[in-house]
Amino acid sequence: MSKAYKLSRRRFLTKTLASTAALTYLSSSYAQDLAATPTCKPSTIPTRLFSSSNTAWHDERTDLALARMACAGFNVQNPEIVGRQYLRFAGTDGQRIADLQNIATGGVEAPKLLLGVRGGYGAMRLLPHVDWTTLGRVLAERGTITAGFSDVTAVQCALQALGSSDKSRLTLLQAPMLFSEFGKATPDKTSCLQFVNALTNPNLTLEVTEPHPDLPLIQDHKNTLATPRTGEIWGGNLSILASLAGTKYLPNPDGGIVFLEDVGEPPYRLERMLYSLYLNGAFERQQAIVLGAFSSVGADGYDERYNLNAVISHLHRLTGLPVVSGVPFGHVAGKHSLPMGADCTLSLTGAGYLLAFANYARCESSLINEMALCV
Repeated sequence: MSKAYKLSRRRFLTKTLASTAALTYLSSSYAQDLAATPTCKPSTIPTRLFSSSNTAWHDERTDLALARMACAGFNVQNPEIVGRQYLRFAGTDGQRIADLQNIATGGVEAPKLLLGVRGGYGAMRLLPHVDWTTLGRVLAERGTITAGFSDVTAVQCALQALGSSDKSRLTLLQAPMLFSEFGKATPDKTSCLQFVNALTNPNLTLEVTEPHPDLPLIQDHKNTLATPRTGEIWGGNLSILASLAGTKYLPNPDGGIVFLEDVGEPPYRLERMLYSLYLNGAFERQQAIVLGAFSSVGADGYDERYNLNAVISHLHRLTGLPVVSGVPFGHVAGKHSLPMGADCTLSLTGAGYLLAFANYARCESSLINEMALCV
């Protein structure tokens, strides 16, 4: 793997796509799409990977993801970590801790983009062994964007809780990951383009007019949102947040806005996890709850009326907080990346609501060929 990356970007891309295995794995339209792609950008954006969770077991898929990143302009400095495996994990605990701790200690320079490889499970094992305060300071000084979602929520939460401050705000992007999105035979175009938009747009906004299929767009019985609300946004995958409840690794900024998403959890388990947060005070001093995708929820085995809507309506009554749904992010296609740790203003529009973000790190847009991630 490391030898391959001594090749030029174009030669490496050609080498990756020339193998029989890779061509078999790719969609039949890939060659035509590649031909229409603009010339590769120089790989100038310093990028490091961290692989905190599941192993990325598919060689062709990781090769393709790395090639796309290189062509898009990202200089991935440690591609060799994608080949690690210990049990189900992407390396031993020590290896996975070192992906992050080596930045904190100065063993390696902090990159501009710190990108998660894959979710699944495993990040919880790392939490007691990383100096999050020092790591947060180093990342803030560099203006690093730490990107990922799902199980990577644990890493982002630890950084926001222990490594961020008003003077050194971190950018923790809920975003697609190397293996999970950029290694697909056919990446989701919206997810890729919105990833780059969140990396580069100095005035990032997201207007939501379509609710979650099973939820009202806005629940606000106190009419709280008649006045726009601004606060530090935090959150991510609900299962991970609930597992951090009551620990020092869960952020709880005063006047914050909470973002939640999850996949494959039945209604009673979602409510149990929400109660874990509620009983530990996670919703106290917060201004609103913003819901992303809750996919593959399924029906309750006792009474189908006890569904996602029943759970969220109960949460709304329990907390008294306004709840908005329909944010296109989670374990779904069409993701719009969201910068946790940024200031977020939630305001109503004529057709729905608007999220407007401020105080987050960015990359220079001219350095990125966004279409290289999509084909």
